[in-house]
Amino acid sequence: MTPSAAPGAWPLVGHAPALLRDPLGFLASLPAHGDLVAVHIGPFRAVVVCDPALTRQVLADDRTYDKGGPIVDRAAEAIGRGLGTCPHSEHRRQRRLTQPAFHPSRMAGYARVMAAGTAAVTAAWRHEEVLDVLAQTHRIAHDVVVEALFTGALPPEDRGRVVEDVTTVLTHAYRRAVLPPLAALPTPANRRYHRARARLRRTLHAVVTERRAHGTDHGDLLSALDTTRSGLTVEETVDQAVAIIAAGTDTTAVALAWALHLLARHPAVQHRVAAEATTVLGGATPDLGHVPALALTGRVLDEALRLYPPGWLFTRTVTTPTTLGGCPLPAGTTVVYSPYVLHHRPDLHPRPGTFDPDRTLRKDAFLPFATGPRTCIGARFATVTATLALAHITRSWHLEPVPGTHVRPATGLVLRPSGLRLRVLARRTGGT
Repeated sequence: MTPSAAPGAWPLVGHAPALLRDPLGFLASLPAHGDLVAVHIGPFRAVVVCDPALTRQVLADDRTYDKGGPIVDRAAEAIGRGLGTCPHSEHRRQRRLTQPAFHPSRMAGYARVMAAGTAAVTAAWRHEEVLDVLAQTHRIAHDVVVEALFTGALPPEDRGRVVEDVTTVLTHAYRRAVLPPLAALPTPANRRYHRARARLRRTLHAVVTERRAHGTDHGDLLSALDTTRSGLTVEETVDQAVAIIAAGTDTTAVALAWALHLLARHPAVQHRVAAEATTVLGGATPDLGHVPALALTGRVLDEALRLYPPGWLFTRTVTTPTTLGGCPLPAGTTVVYSPYVLHHRPDLHPRPGTFDPDRTLRKDAFLPFATGPRTCIGARFATVTATLALAHITRSWHLEPVPGTHVRPATGLVLRPSGLRLRVLARRTGGT
């Protein structure tokens, strides 16, 4: 038994045109052809897992299905061999040494940073202003992550450059994965990518080195990483810092942006979320203690993550001959899994393209942060940030779509909303 072949392959280039032209539509079509479907990009072959049980089998056995393949390899090249990209042989050690940075005891302090960061960004909004939403949520997420990570150690002039460099690196990494031959060419995009990557690492290397020289615990993520300096080298700490900034900023920013987009398109749900935020928060600053009571807000975020999972495509490499779903997979096989595919199967999530925060999610087929031993270490950080930010925003602002704008998912290492602009109306002025 072998995986079925995806239709529509072109001579020589295989399915590369489909992956570049309409990657989401192409992937969503694959479950109709089987639980395991083979795709080709030039001479490169991969097996896409379309079944939730088989996906969980892959994620549960990270020794057999190790981090690897073009997506992971390009991500590792871009952000280093941190927790999200390191191989199995390094993962347990890195996870153990990094875990203190995400200990629950630190989350309340991080939540205060999250609330302050959201308030600082939204304080500049004006009634009836039209916002570039992703730019705004990037500012919120970036300010939160950088402050939680560095507590003022990163000079203000460097903050904007760091988020710009992270965005450049992540944007180009996916294209370099899908079209490997282009990665070696001295194109303007590749030059921008290499400049951004080098500058990002130089900036963070300087901060980490200075922090280690003083050894003070500032109560931030970097201090938590630095308390493990006997185990993590400076370069490894930089890798973790880059990964935290990249994953924390992009994942949180796009999840929050998609949630705001969906609320603007569904004013009745937005009204309910605003009412919940007003009831739960009152006039208080959002904090960690409010999160459990923000149930609808959390479900809106979950539904945004289902419809538009930031991490939408991942690869693993088979390290030893194995069998998956009755199909033998030789060592070296690239296995692809996609939360987007599972989240949009109509047999698992009825009316998969419909926004419905009151739906009962199939937890076995809902994997925005993966599962198993390599579950995203920052999942709680990201969801708390997005939940508190969403509550803070909807308590004070009503969001409306801008006529004539067209929002579409843009694929990269994360799934971004392209063209998302919303008009904000201040609730305190009676704008709604």
